[in-house]
Amino acid sequence: MQPSQAVNSAESATTQARSTGPFTWLAVSLLSAAALAIRLFCLVCKPFWFDECFSVEIARISWGNFFHLLWWREANMSFYYLLLRIWLHLGQSPFFIRILSAVIGAATVPAIYWLAKVLYDRRVALIAAALLAFNAYDVRYSQEARSYALVVLLAAISSGFLVSWLREPTSRKRAGYVVVSILAVYAHFYALLLIAAQWIAVRLKGDADEGISAGLRRTWIAIGIAVLPLLIFVAKTGAGPIKWIQRPGLGDLLHFFENLAGSNGWEMLAVVAIATGFAIAPSAAKIFKRSQAWNVWRCQFLLIWLVFPVVLTVVLSFARPVFLARYMIFCLPPLLILAAAGIARLRQGRAVGAAVAAVLLLASQGILFVYAHDFDNERDASGAATDFILNHAQPRDAIVFHIAETRIPYEFFRSLRAGENTASPNYKGQLGPEILFPNHGPGLDYNDFTGKPPADLVRSAAPQHPRVWVMLMNNGPAGKPDPTTTMLTRVLPEMFPRVERWEFLKVEVLLYSK
Repeated sequence: MQPSQAVNSAESATTQARSTGPFTWLAVSLLSAAALAIRLFCLVCKPFWFDECFSVEIARISWGNFFHLLWWREANMSFYYLLLRIWLHLGQSPFFIRILSAVIGAATVPAIYWLAKVLYDRRVALIAAALLAFNAYDVRYSQEARSYALVVLLAAISSGFLVSWLREPTSRKRAGYVVVSILAVYAHFYALLLIAAQWIAVRLKGDADEGISAGLRRTWIAIGIAVLPLLIFVAKTGAGPIKWIQRPGLGDLLHFFENLAGSNGWEMLAVVAIATGFAIAPSAAKIFKRSQAWNVWRCQFLLIWLVFPVVLTVVLSFARPVFLARYMIFCLPPLLILAAAGIARLRQGRAVGAAVAAVLLLASQGILFVYAHDFDNERDASGAATDFILNHAQPRDAIVFHIAETRIPYEFFRSLRAGENTASPNYKGQLGPEILFPNHGPGLDYNDFTGKPPADLVRSAAPQHPRVWVMLMNNGPAGKPDPTTTMLTRVLPEMFPRVERWEFLKVEVLLYSK
């Protein structure tokens, strides 16, 4: 293509991007409504689990404790916690709490439409929006009170602003890219990999004029300065918060891409991979070369976004495991846009419609799966364990949590029973056993989120009660308890000769009595 043709093509694409008729808006609106309905349906079919309880309890502690906890332990996902803190003023039932993520997931449909339209055209954009609306992996994390759906939304908008700015530079687009990219990193630290992928792709393009190049340098410097507190936090805490991540194998990577495609098997991945291959085929000869051609660079941009974060974290995992499937969910938009571009290459409109219908039918199987299961982790039964303790507790009972974090889900489910926010410092009631550890006041304190019970505290406080409950979570593999569990099972029998044991999924409850 001659330079003049390339310019005309870009101008034509820009004109088309501006001329969105009522049919298109109606189609996007219907897809967004369908996405919301899919995400709201069966929203509480699966139980609240530890991570979700953690989100809620962080979001509703006092402001002083909130900021202290963010700085010393939970700076990751801080933007989501702020949004959830506002959301909780409207309602605190499990269903209502999860609606926030469902709404964010539905809002990603017009966002990915915009991004795909800037990169390709309206046809590809509508197909990509449909694929996202019915993508089971996005549905799964749009039904959870964590920041993953938010990261997908911000990743799509960030990339949309970047690509749009590269095509038609304006200060508004540059500001939008800076702000949304910063929010993405504060929604999840791994979004820094998205910024790195964008930087690599832009460097590979290499055809920007001096003004855009200078603007890009200032932009990335501004983003770097804005996320510096988070980088300091990571340097301060090290890998401690993610030390539980296991080193991935080839099976884990295959399973991740199966899930990302929207299923728990290979069929959907095969279809998406073939469609992606069709999208890349016209540019295959130049895909690994620096090219100023728009049709080549957009494929490079999407492939780098899709592959680079995964490859980097897998390589780093040989030294220290850092790859976790759900942390890579922001790689979903490029996969769906490439698949949409491949499907759109079919010449006949009927063939495109049939292909989309077949893919969505296959995707529906993944959606039905996630309504009852999880792709990449198994939830704990902390809610059932809490209910059991509250149902069987007697006056003057006490409870010790094996690690401080175990109190978090207990407090959430106890608050549902109490009908009030037990995290509030104004909480006056005492539902259930008296908490011996962690306990720094009537409501949750930032100190209650970390630590393990010392043996001296157990020996001094436990004898004042006729019975002591112990709630165990994440205390080592079966048959290999951690030192705290060993201490508790050694010290408590010295004062309480009788012990009863109940097992729940990933949770164990012990009752010591005289």
